[in-house]
Amino acid sequence: MPHPLIQASREGEIARVTIARPEKRNALDLPMWIALAEAMEAASADDSVRCVLIEGQGEIAFSAGADIAAFGQERGTPEREAVYGREISRSFQSIRLCRHPVVAACRGWTMGGGCGIATMSDFRVGGPGTRMGIPARNLSIFYHYGELDPLLQMVGYAVTCELLIEGRVFTGEEAFGKGLLTRLVPDEEVKAEALALAKRIAEGAPLSNRFHKAALQKLRGALPITPAESAAVNDFAYTEDFREATRAFLEKRKPVWRGR
Repeated sequence: MPHPLIQASREGEIARVTIARPEKRNALDLPMWIALAEAMEAASADDSVRCVLIEGQGEIAFSAGADIAAFGQERGTPEREAVYGREISRSFQSIRLCRHPVVAACRGWTMGGGCGIATMSDFRVGGPGTRMGIPARNLSIFYHYGELDPLLQMVGYAVTCELLIEGRVFTGEEAFGKGLLTRLVPDEEVKAEALALAKRIAEGAPLSNRFHKAALQKLRGALPITPAESAAVNDFAYTEDFREATRAFLEKRKPVWRGR
């Protein structure tokens, strides 16, 4: 179902998907995650598309990730958690599994789930003012194996640990040096360069581009994760630490960890 804050448009052979909530740093609530997946799935199914460009509205943020303020309404019960976990994973995987190459225009704040959207993309363009981080530890959140694997393949174990365990937030220069960004340009040129990159990709043979994207992912093979291990990723939602972290975020204070 179309959503006013997830805007899909076309520019020739480029499918553009814009996260349009700049007043909240383009943070996504559950309906927006669902709409993002639907927009990506529609673009993937369209043979006339040659490349997909994901961007955030405004100049401050690509996306700050999940809207934590909405967790009270969207999470907290087994039924809600099942829906939330399924839909956010679907959204990430719709980017990863899109048949066409995907470019992320990482202007500004690219954090949490926003960094996840970027790392599920095939190309990431940013500037010195780009900030990339995944502060899962600040909310006692567990990231799913399917979202961790592309990051690990991209930047390796050490940098992935910096992001997830140390909680580092990289500048654009640092992100480029560590391989998180594909290209670094002046901040004011990020969106223009991302679009130019998408157009250059679109000039290539679409069947070749689709094959190589799929082949490179297939070479990774199936993840060695059991169904029980996959399901256990969502257990964090029932911990005292997660509930405390959510309250602390809304109350603008540091959480007190209990380890349970």
